[in-house]
Amino acid sequence: MKILFTFPGQGPQTPQMLHQLPDNAVSRELLAQARQVLGEDPLLLDSAQALRKTRAVQLCLLIAGVAYARELEQNGVTADFVSGLSIGAFPAAVVAGALSFEDALQLVALRGELMEQAYPQGYGLAALVGLSQGRVEALIAQLHGGQSPLYLANINAEDQMVVAGSDDALQQIMALAKQDGAAKASRLAVSVPSHCPLLAQPADRLAAAMRAVTLRRPRIAYLSGSSGRVLWQPERIADDLAYNMARTVRWHEAMTAAYEREVRLAVEMPPGAVLTGLTRKVMTQGEALSRCQLGLAAVVGIVARYRREV
Repeated sequence: MKILFTFPGQGPQTPQMLHQLPDNAVSRELLAQARQVLGEDPLLLDSAQALRKTRAVQLCLLIAGVAYARELEQNGVTADFVSGLSIGAFPAAVVAGALSFEDALQLVALRGELMEQAYPQGYGLAALVGLSQGRVEALIAQLHGGQSPLYLANINAEDQMVVAGSDDALQQIMALAKQDGAAKASRLAVSVPSHCPLLAQPADRLAAAMRAVTLRRPRIAYLSGSSGRVLWQPERIADDLAYNMARTVRWHEAMTAAYEREVRLAVEMPPGAVLTGLTRKVMTQGEALSRCQLGLAAVVGIVARYRREV
């Protein structure tokens, strides 16, 4: 049996999330490192007002993801694979050993700033549930002749897609999706049009910044949420991190790849639980858990039970 740690993208962030980190030396050290690298108190990033900014959200998700993963490692739960959705790729790379936490802080701060500057308002993401990829692509094509850009951003499951574009285009496709029988069509708590060509220029600028950073061959398999492939070469991981903001998320493919590689237990880091549900759709055998829904002792106990059974 193999174990996978997953790291969520933007959306599940909650006020005070950094104030609720595990009360241990690892969390305190991570917060101290963040304070030194960023030149500001990271505990000011998780207020409701601060979380309106992409930069603050992404930094909070980075810090929380690394803190909770290291807590599990300290308690004997180690991963064979890591995978993150969008910004979640950065804590995944840190936990895999490919990227230092200090470098990740600087890159994520820049990433958030670039995304905010590119589209400060008027754009975002919408989730469409209950329609196939082909049907969503047909709806996008139907609207393609309009003034507003619209793209398929995430393939999260066979019947769960995310689209990116302008507010007007998102309103139009949500209305069409509901008419077409979608079970759900709603805006996400993301204020930029992620995972589409609209972010190609910010991705180029992040890639340029990454060339000044040294990545290492990971000690844990790094599974890309964009390509669904396991990456070991530092240069390919750097490319994946820089450009995932402008590439379609292929989470369903990534989880299928994990399952084919004998992953039978997936643990999602706080504050997320959405990836857990998506992973369960693929793992017909095994179990997917959300750390924010289960206490540390429960997760450790489940892992111990699986190891005894294998």
